[in-house]
Amino acid sequence: MTDPFAWLTEPCPSPDATAAAAARERQDQLTKPRGALGRLESVAIQLAALQGSVTPRVDPVQICLFAADHGVTAEGISAFPQSVTVEMVRNIARGGAAISVLARSLGAGLEIIDCGSREDPGAIAGVRGERVGAGTGNIALQSAMTKPQLAQALLVGRDAARRAVAGGARLVIGGEMGIGNTTAAAALGCALLGLPAADLVGPGTGLDGAGIRRKVQVVDRALARHAVAGQDPLAVLERLGGFEIAALAGCYLAAAQGGVALLVDGYISTAAALAACRINPSLGAWLLFSHGSAEPGHRRLLAALDATPLLDLGMRLGEGSGAAMAVPVLRLACDLHAGMATFAQAGVSS
Repeated sequence: MTDPFAWLTEPCPSPDATAAAAARERQDQLTKPRGALGRLESVAIQLAALQGSVTPRVDPVQICLFAADHGVTAEGISAFPQSVTVEMVRNIARGGAAISVLARSLGAGLEIIDCGSREDPGAIAGVRGERVGAGTGNIALQSAMTKPQLAQALLVGRDAARRAVAGGARLVIGGEMGIGNTTAAAALGCALLGLPAADLVGPGTGLDGAGIRRKVQVVDRALARHAVAGQDPLAVLERLGGFEIAALAGCYLAAAQGGVALLVDGYISTAAALAACRINPSLGAWLLFSHGSAEPGHRRLLAALDATPLLDLGMRLGEGSGAAMAVPVLRLACDLHAGMATFAQAGVSS
């Protein structure tokens, strides 16, 4: 029988060292002091290496948004009911959500994928139905999903990424929407990093102090029940993850395997990226990190990935919104890199 997980470990291409060296040499010849543009220079060089081009470009940008919700919501860990997941999916599809506005403003493609909420919304115009199940199990009491469901969720992400690659995308953003998913992300991160719940649990949708303490207890219960700390990341995803989190991991891996750079959003997206990098470490070179979430555990996840985000705007919305905010920074980095004159061209002494 074919292993449904075998594709996950297919290597991502190595960055083009020749293109990176040429881009670095170009940066050193532009009419500015060396290093004066700070991280805009290193971003342009990283993109050059990933695209195999001395003058990389960001566009077209494709946003793949995965929606699903979580049975652990029954433990009172969210300020919003589980039904909000489907309501927000409809809002995103109608153009009323933050990511809808940002995608329009950026001229980016936006694909919305229903991976499986408790409520089956039926057909929604502008939403791709790829339901893995009616939401995940309550991780405080049972596994989030079965192994076949995990394989299916990963394939949902893989196929979305492959559509983006086939459509000519040069940059892919993974977004998520799902009530209860900061709890799942915290549990996932704790298991992968061997940390207690208190280190990664935050307010999520706006919990007060008592709500955060309850959420810590729920995550600690889940970690004790499943005892997957330090185990195979696929087992961690199966026991503690979410359909949309697994889809994000699959999306990251497939986009990188297809030679397309990824811009990672906030807390949930970074938890998915951490799991994906544990599954296939060659993914790491293909990730750019957009912003530092106000969710306190995000810093620990970023540190584990040796990642420094481009922005810090105090955002904690999800949906891919923080990543969308960073797209103009990447565009400007590429424009400066390609458009500035060299010292020789400008007749300026170097």
